[in-house]
Amino acid sequence: MSAPTVHSLWTMAAPAPDIPAPTVEYGQLSPTLIVIGAAVLGILVEAFVPRKSRYYAQVFLAVVALAAAFAAVVALAAGGYGTTKAHIAAMGAIAVDGPALFLQGTILLAGLVAIFTFAERRLDPEAHGNRVDSFAAQAAAVPGSDSEKAAVKAGFTTTEVFPLALFAIGGMLVFPAANDLLTLFIALEVFSLPLYLLCAVARRNRLMSQEAAVKYFLLGAFASAFTLFGIALLYGYAGSVSYATIADVVDGTVQKVDPALAGTMGNDALLLVGMALVVMGLLFKVGAVPFHMWTPDVYQGAPTPVTGFMAAATKVAAFGALLRLLYVVLPGMRWDWRPVMWGVAIVTMLAGAIVAITQTDIKRLLAYSSIAHAGFILAGVIATSPDGVSSVLFYLAAYSFVTIGAFAVVTLVRDAGGEATHLSKWAGLGRRSPLVAAVFAVFLLAFAGIPLTSGFAGKFAVFKAAAEGGAGALVVVGVLSSAIAAFFYIRVIVLMFFSEPKADGPTVAVPSPLTMTTIGVGVAVTIVLGLAPQYFLDLASQAGTFVR
Repeated sequence: MSAPTVHSLWTMAAPAPDIPAPTVEYGQLSPTLIVIGAAVLGILVEAFVPRKSRYYAQVFLAVVALAAAFAAVVALAAGGYGTTKAHIAAMGAIAVDGPALFLQGTILLAGLVAIFTFAERRLDPEAHGNRVDSFAAQAAAVPGSDSEKAAVKAGFTTTEVFPLALFAIGGMLVFPAANDLLTLFIALEVFSLPLYLLCAVARRNRLMSQEAAVKYFLLGAFASAFTLFGIALLYGYAGSVSYATIADVVDGTVQKVDPALAGTMGNDALLLVGMALVVMGLLFKVGAVPFHMWTPDVYQGAPTPVTGFMAAATKVAAFGALLRLLYVVLPGMRWDWRPVMWGVAIVTMLAGAIVAITQTDIKRLLAYSSIAHAGFILAGVIATSPDGVSSVLFYLAAYSFVTIGAFAVVTLVRDAGGEATHLSKWAGLGRRSPLVAAVFAVFLLAFAGIPLTSGFAGKFAVFKAAAEGGAGALVVVGVLSSAIAAFFYIRVIVLMFFSEPKADGPTVAVPSPLTMTTIGVGVAVTIVLGLAPQYFLDLASQAGTFVR
């Protein structure tokens, strides 16, 4: 008897519901897809290509992928996706708009010139007949062990740094374009984890490099946890992780309330704490005080090419995400977040500039300088106006090339122990190698914001936007901090050109065309954006509108 009943149950069952297929605009996501695809190919190269050929295959793959992705960004911008056709793609997860495309283009170009410094192999003397780069022969070998010596002797190289860099760049491309909190968090992890690894693989000073990576990883994990907790609270507040829905709940324009969430929805305590935690995670990434503790140690310990890449690209991605969060999700909370950001910006500018004066290591000095710059950029964020957005975009583009160029110059000054980063070693460099010292002086003047450099144009734009946005007092603090910062930049220039070179001083290595290209691009961008910034300021102001 049981058979017919079972049969009747089967026939009585309701028809399966149609699950709609997601619509994904692959063309509009192509820059990210190209980079992530190349990173996956890079892993396959590691697995299947013979060791001798891996370096060339990886460099070729990385350069082609970044160039193709940049071409895709330009094509999207030319197609009007930055202005008239700006919209939310990938089922509401990614925004394709002006700020996203501008920042993605900046990250890709910065990543491309940084990859050239990764690929540099002429700075160190050859080891056992093999050219060596800045990265450990075998990252898994214990520093100083027999296995490490064997790896050096065999001519091994850590070519995994190229796919790792591509994964980091892929995450950075999504980060400023993320349009919901979940995508934001996934992008954060996708670009953070490769950076933790890249910090640990320096060829020289391996213990210091590993210490830097562990510090960065532990503090980064804390920051990620705070961010995730904040996302959970914001979800409880709005019943959604989508930026647009949260903004509607903040404004009080949302009509339909999920009965399961009616108890917590619109609870301001959840909103304020959640917002604070998410913003804190982003301020950690940009290196703003008081979340800056990791910056000097990590910048000093990481391989210098990685430091340059990280200092430039991470700032661009994180400020992009911060802008989108504050301008798209929380414009209705402006009176709550502006005073806090005021405080953070003031402390960041002053602390970065004052502590930098005491530094004796060139990489630590540049790290504190980058903290001060985070404060200057925050002044533009606080402006809460279209000019504020465009000035921040311009500043980030100008800053990233100066930074990568400056760290590329640091890789050239060497003594027997590798890079000579102690400031005393740089004394008299202008007499020993006038060209390198002059190029470094150009970068330092740009950092100081001296007129006719990109740094001046960027600072002027940010401070002007802040002043017009009613933050005049902040501009005064910014100008004072710039004056303090100018002191230690000029001090390094004086040290290089007006000190006697020491007999046992460092030598300046002659780089391959790769590093020359990186430094050349840095100088060119610094001078062009300093002498004729208007075209790029206009470009940034066209790209300054977020899609909501």
